[in-house]
Amino acid sequence: MTTAVPVKGSTRGKSVRGRSGKAKGKTDENATGVGPLLRGWRERRRVSQLELALRADSSARHISFVETGRSRPSEEFLLRLADHLDVPVRERNSLLLAAGYAPRFRETPLDDPTMGTLREGLEQLLAGYEPYPALVVDAKYDVVAANRGIAMILDGLPEHLFEGPLNAMRVTLHPEGLAPRIRNLREWRGHLLHQMERQIALQRSDALREVYEEVAAYPVADPGTDAFEPGVEVPYFALPLRIEHDGHVLSFISSISTFNTPMDVTVAELAIETLLPADPATSKYLQQQMS
Repeated sequence: MTTAVPVKGSTRGKSVRGRSGKAKGKTDENATGVGPLLRGWRERRRVSQLELALRADSSARHISFVETGRSRPSEEFLLRLADHLDVPVRERNSLLLAAGYAPRFRETPLDDPTMGTLREGLEQLLAGYEPYPALVVDAKYDVVAANRGIAMILDGLPEHLFEGPLNAMRVTLHPEGLAPRIRNLREWRGHLLHQMERQIALQRSDALREVYEEVAAYPVADPGTDAFEPGVEVPYFALPLRIEHDGHVLSFISSISTFNTPMDVTVAELAIETLLPADPATSKYLQQQMS
């Protein structure tokens, strides 16, 4: 198996598990009809009716008629507008429903037999990245898969943090989680919260906002001194995560990947995060730990 980290409410040792139920990401619940929903996405993207019309090979007049309910858009035209506004796949279904059409994109549980190839690919990717840490999260940052590098970092945390779905943001920023081990906690916390704020603005997800409000309210202890190894100067090219493990300070650069042109809601909301060693000492330590 890929990991010993309990994910999505599973027992330890299960690497990939399907998502139960649907995420709560929604657009404005007070909006009725496709017009207000479309206008909301256009304004959120700060795009004028004229600019959207030019992108979609239409006219500002037609866009205005759609937004005010004077014209019903075709299914294909609505999807074209959603594409130019970078509307999340889940919310494209909401637009279609509001316009009286059937949802176009399926939401297939990750443990469905039809997702077998995807699960195997994710497991191979995570295993191939070892000894370096890597994980897969959903739209709420619930962990759906992780490798042994992540299991090593999480080793020794209280059991209650693993109850229910393991949430990457919660376990990182919780006062009993990884937070006390992170040497540059204030900087890394600020980076994570800003990342969530951007996603909330783009996705309008109530579920993600709930997670954000919870982790943002966690107390932040005095971080102390973030001392670098004596005599070692590393030219970091991005903000590193500096975290203690068994008396060593490890440094990582985070990289996040998503799927291009997804046709399934579940796949569209998956993200693969890999932690790249930011210095030779971290790389050497991880190789020794996994050997």
